[in-house]
Amino acid sequence: MIPTKKVGIFALTLLLCSCGAFFNQPLTRTAARVGEVSRSTSLLKSLPPSSDPVEVAVYNFSDQTGQYKAIENGSTFSTAVTQGATTILIKALEDSGYFTPIERENLSNLSTERNIIRNTKQEYIKNLNPNEPPLPPLLYAGLLLEGGIVSYDTNIITGGIGARYFGVGGSSKYRQDRITVYLRAVSTSNGEILKTVYVSKTILSQALDANYFRFVKFQRLLEAETGITQNEPVQLAVKDAVEKAVYDLVVEGIQAGYWSSKQGLTADQQLVNTYFKEKEEVESIELYNRIMNKPEGDILSISGGTSLMAGDYSNKNPGYMGRLEYQKSLTKFLSIGPSVSFLELNNGKQFYNQFIEANLNMRFNLLPEDDLSPYLYGGGGMLLEAGESSTQNLNTSGIFYKAQYGAGLQWTLSKNFGLNLFAEHNLVFSDELDNRVNGKRDDFYFNFGLGLNFYLSKNKKNPKAAQSDEN
Repeated sequence: MIPTKKVGIFALTLLLCSCGAFFNQPLTRTAARVGEVSRSTSLLKSLPPSSDPVEVAVYNFSDQTGQYKAIENGSTFSTAVTQGATTILIKALEDSGYFTPIERENLSNLSTERNIIRNTKQEYIKNLNPNEPPLPPLLYAGLLLEGGIVSYDTNIITGGIGARYFGVGGSSKYRQDRITVYLRAVSTSNGEILKTVYVSKTILSQALDANYFRFVKFQRLLEAETGITQNEPVQLAVKDAVEKAVYDLVVEGIQAGYWSSKQGLTADQQLVNTYFKEKEEVESIELYNRIMNKPEGDILSISGGTSLMAGDYSNKNPGYMGRLEYQKSLTKFLSIGPSVSFLELNNGKQFYNQFIEANLNMRFNLLPEDDLSPYLYGGGGMLLEAGESSTQNLNTSGIFYKAQYGAGLQWTLSKNFGLNLFAEHNLVFSDELDNRVNGKRDDFYFNFGLGLNFYLSKNKKNPKAAQSDEN
């Protein structure tokens, strides 16, 4: 039984390591502070200066999700995302330096105030100063920026982990939500939509707790618990997504020639190339951060590893194994192909021999488009003796027929190369493989290997990336 003192020390250590934020709890009131920056704020402000900022008008960049804030037993009448996205967008446009925002959200207020100023000036001109200059005209916009927050998806990923031992335990839970923002630039001269960008941002919520529940002595129960929950502010997530959308719009506008920076063509092209490289990488990743760049086509694999005999002898020594394999792609999930292996089966002094193995396998790829793809396979084959057995050979032909099945994992490193890890069970249709017949069970052996894949067909190049290269 674990002493109470040691359990208490363990619980305290868990508290210090896992709940460090516990000691930073906001127990007192704090003063107002400057608003927090998002991860995209520095990205937006790192843009090179614009050669000629463009006047833009934003009438409304609204919440188009129709989502209400979710609670445990339903929903409330509070909206899930901020209704001030227009203000956030205007601030992002100002921070970029490529746009001059013009007030349009409350145009009626501006028009009323200008009418007051105009009437006052007219009275002043008539009575006091005939040379008073008139009110200057309003600026007009060359571009309209439209769009909005188009979706708010809750609980796209939920999960957690926990453990308890002798009354001491802890757990962690998390949840991910997701917002999606669309932003488009419209020409005021002819109404043409020049560019549309699309940005998504996940919102993370985490909960961590630790507890201690133990009888320290007879009829004396000690119970303690602590925990902390952290929720990423939705407003900051909206700010991050809107600022990233403005950054993307600036770069794609530079690439299309709508505006440029003061640093010249070389700096603009470098910025565009970096952006499209990032975009190509992002487009190869699915919603749950699964990398989707697995090449489609045939695979040539060279691998090496070890074989382990499991026959009628208790002594089992690992032997070497080398394999050359070709897989012909039939569909995205299925492929078929032969393999040839040279291997050693070793039971020490009791049995030793070398074999050539020829197999034909059908492979099923579980996640065919993932960068890290598990697969299952099975098929049939034969073993041919390639060496001289250490014991008297019971099978005079030296040929053994078998079936095999296994599982593996492919890791795509590039469009041409990848790694391959596999484990295989080989069932021989004979009990004479180790030159001994004992019992009713036939002999079998295992193969374990690690190899290099060569992809014989390449992915088609991303047309957007190709376009950026040409430019």
